[in-house]
Amino acid sequence: MRNIRRKVRRAQTIVPFGVGGILDLRGESFVAGDIRGWPGNAELVESPRLARKLKVAQFRSAPVIPSGKAAHATRVGPSYVRFPKWLFCPKCREMQLWLTDREMRDKQPTCGRCAGKSTLAPMRFIQVCRAGHMADIDWRRWAHSRSEGHAQRQCQVDRLRFVATPESSGLDALRVICAVCRAGRNLAGISQKNILQKMGLQCPGTHPWQSEADEADSCEEPPQAVQRGASNVYFPITHSALDIPEPSELTEDDEATQNIVNHRFWPYYIDEGDSPMADHFREAIAEECEVPEQFVEALRRRQTEEATATSYPDHSEDDLSIAEWTALSVPGSVANSDTFSVRRTHLGIDHEHPESMRKLDSNISAVVVADRVREVRALEGFTRYEPSSGDGEGSEGGRIVSVDTRSRTQWLPAIETYGEGIFIAVDEDRLSTWERLPSVRDWTERIERNLTASYKADRLREKSGPKLLPRFVMLHTLAHHFIRQLSYDSGYNAASLRERVYARSHAPGSGLPAQAGVFVYTAAGDAEGTLGGLVRQGQPPNLAETLIRLLESAQWCSQDPLCADSTGRSLANLNRAACHACTLLPETCCEVDNSLLDRTLLIGDGEIPGFFRGVIQAALEESAGAVELP
Repeated sequence: MRNIRRKVRRAQTIVPFGVGGILDLRGESFVAGDIRGWPGNAELVESPRLARKLKVAQFRSAPVIPSGKAAHATRVGPSYVRFPKWLFCPKCREMQLWLTDREMRDKQPTCGRCAGKSTLAPMRFIQVCRAGHMADIDWRRWAHSRSEGHAQRQCQVDRLRFVATPESSGLDALRVICAVCRAGRNLAGISQKNILQKMGLQCPGTHPWQSEADEADSCEEPPQAVQRGASNVYFPITHSALDIPEPSELTEDDEATQNIVNHRFWPYYIDEGDSPMADHFREAIAEECEVPEQFVEALRRRQTEEATATSYPDHSEDDLSIAEWTALSVPGSVANSDTFSVRRTHLGIDHEHPESMRKLDSNISAVVVADRVREVRALEGFTRYEPSSGDGEGSEGGRIVSVDTRSRTQWLPAIETYGEGIFIAVDEDRLSTWERLPSVRDWTERIERNLTASYKADRLREKSGPKLLPRFVMLHTLAHHFIRQLSYDSGYNAASLRERVYARSHAPGSGLPAQAGVFVYTAAGDAEGTLGGLVRQGQPPNLAETLIRLLESAQWCSQDPLCADSTGRSLANLNRAACHACTLLPETCCEVDNSLLDRTLLIGDGEIPGFFRGVIQAALEESAGAVELP
């Protein structure tokens, strides 16, 4: 494959064409090899927080290949291997097992038997297993699996034809036939579970990019026949983190730092957490020590994180949201940099605005716009046939395959993206009061039971926390409707926006602040980032109008009443009042696979009060009063 040069975008080397992913390109089919085939000049990507979580030394990004003649000079990208190797000629229908030594630079495989040398097409079906292996189906065995007579049963020739018969339709019309003994079988039933195992076929225990026989694993998983483009062929496992600058201006020997730590109010400020009294203590400390309040808050944040790392080392490393939440909810707690620049703004609502606007303002505690933000996305591995349960052993899902299939990897493929965003935090006191309502709590516990029974439970709890709280479902739904509304107002399409939901309520005494907010951002793969559309929508009065419109649109769905009255939707019943017509987004937008969504907790219904129900009721009353009767 060294002579085959094709191009993909750098971001696509992580998802969807990362290690183990299938790439269809101009009638050809390839699979991305593991990181042993990456070039030595892969660019380093810095992300210390993400590296500590994933326990690797560094990240690397595929080099950008220039266009024109320079593309064939010295720089090469990740290796892709042609797969499947069984090809057929659309003209004469002869099948060929294409070998690597037949590859020619920048030329597609062609049929050597036809006069016109037609371009060969890849076979539609392949085999995968839950251990992550993938291989060609043994089409000779398939064609001879229903042999009649001694000659067909003894035939060992690999000369096959893939024909389409006009007498039937669908898979019944497609047959693999031996060109010598005329044995054959159509593709009807090829997608049945364990059909290959019933034929006596076993998983070879290899990946398409492995060429040495000693690389094969001993695999006891039954092979499953699937379509090459099926969604269960490849489940990438990715992680992402925002680049949060370290508070380097704080040192233990700094006189201002010592004055703050020794201040009489400092212990009380630490103990108060996010209570209203904490604001008064912070203000008093800053005034007497003659430092900005942001400096005091940054010092507390660092001390809290250090205490967490000591008391809960696993928790502090795995939960990347702690530093992100602090940096976004308290602008100034970290210094702005070339990769992270945030500033506080507001909704621009005062006593002269309508009641719906005033109620919205009382529910929102902070609005922050990110003029510049950097995100690093890394690929840890993948699974096949079934998603991973999160434990890496495959007991409740596919087994995770590392990006290096030979040895323990010291680095992971990653990309860095730059963009902008809007952060919204809701009032913690109001949210806590709403969460304690019996109807809200009971409704969320029903979703919690479905989550516990789901094979995705471990992976989803990495985002939602050990226990599913009403705030997570409500804020996650808010983020989805926020993205849908911003796609109309900001000029970005929905697929270019992403969400981060901060909805953890940490245990009392942990010293960690409760989280209640969403961050919607866009990130582009170039160094310039994006063009300011989200930042402009985060300024008053645009943001308040956007939030009112999204709440109004969340009241109805074209699938109502089926959607609104649902007691379980989507895979494993992890959604309630949420469907493609009203709430779901492209998979690239959502960090939890379009799961744990419910419009009911956002806007309410007859029995369950939504968090923003008061805003909706006030808006409806204002709309009714504005109608002029004849």
